[in-house]
Amino acid sequence: MPRLAPHILDVPASGIRRIYEIAATLDDVVQLAVGEPDWPVAPHIIEAARDAWARDDTRYTANGGIAPLRAAIAAKLARENGVEVDVEQVWVTAGGTQALNLAMHLTLAPGDEVLLPDPGYTTFTMNARMLGAEPVPYRLDPARGFMPDLDELESLVTPRTRLLIVNSPSNPLGVVFPRATLESLLDFARRHDLWILADEVYEHFAWGEPHTELASLSGAEGRVFSVHSFSKSYAMTGVRVGYLVTPPGFDATLRTMQEATISCVATPDQYAALAALEGPQDTVARARARYRAAFELAAAALDAKGVDYLVPGGAMYLWVDVAHVSAGDVAAWAARFVREQRVAVAPGSAFGASGEGWIRLCLAVDPDALAAGIERIPARLAIAAEDGDAGGAGAGER
Repeated sequence: MPRLAPHILDVPASGIRRIYEIAATLDDVVQLAVGEPDWPVAPHIIEAARDAWARDDTRYTANGGIAPLRAAIAAKLARENGVEVDVEQVWVTAGGTQALNLAMHLTLAPGDEVLLPDPGYTTFTMNARMLGAEPVPYRLDPARGFMPDLDELESLVTPRTRLLIVNSPSNPLGVVFPRATLESLLDFARRHDLWILADEVYEHFAWGEPHTELASLSGAEGRVFSVHSFSKSYAMTGVRVGYLVTPPGFDATLRTMQEATISCVATPDQYAALAALEGPQDTVARARARYRAAFELAAAALDAKGVDYLVPGGAMYLWVDVAHVSAGDVAAWAARFVREQRVAVAPGSAFGASGEGWIRLCLAVDPDALAAGIERIPARLAIAAEDGDAGGAGAGER
């Protein structure tokens, strides 16, 4: 039998997907592992897709997307993000995931190194491995408020380093980098002549520290690829529409890459995205307020248990410390937890080695489900008094 390309075997499996698949075999599972809004898509977005189907607008589009959508995205970037771009810098993609993949294909060759956050979104590492590139994690340390350490980044750069990935608001942490931090990262990239891939998927969900689009900073021109998505902002995860914003001059190359991968995003889906951009934005504002309220509910429940967590500045997640029960293998603990307690959580180790001992909870769920899931997390206050005979996932495990 012919063999697979050797580097493909190095692509790590998703630790989140493993929990999801276990949960799918069980009944009555509280699903807190997957980052998916549980609120409905706005009616005007659904109607736009339905109208496209009804008029049989189902043919190929330009590789970069329909002209009205690309123009609307460019206008939104200028209005909301402080970034002025030509429409030829806007490429409509099959979700933010494909936008990430395109940017990494453009900037990484086999053997190149990419600096990526740890903990960080799982697909960063998966894409690097698929390309035969080497992921080099830079640690987001609790002792530093989960902010990047510029001295550590300096120590990680080699002649093979080509790309720096920055994600703010962060998945899985919910951390929002201050403008000064982003400026320092941009200055670092300029000194070492690196590309930057800015994952801006959670741009609409920041509170406290405002979201800053990295590409809007002075000196970012010609260096930054920005990834955006309709999935989280408009609860359109299954519709699969995102966009990649590139530096100038990549239009001919992107046309070829899109043609060779997806040709174009489904036409009705693009009209749904256009309606999302041009229609009322009240659902986005309500979602942001709901996630903040969900955090406050979760924080009160965890405080009562003496369980530590990171106070997020945005996104839709809560980063929770379960080292008191996970015994140094949070992935195994999460698998037992879903089987025994019927609560699915994302193990922190799925997001990098620094995530060991932590779990990610999705806040974009029904408040009652969130409360029920947290209720089953073993209390830290009770661990010292337990003798190890209580049973259940985590009980008595240290």
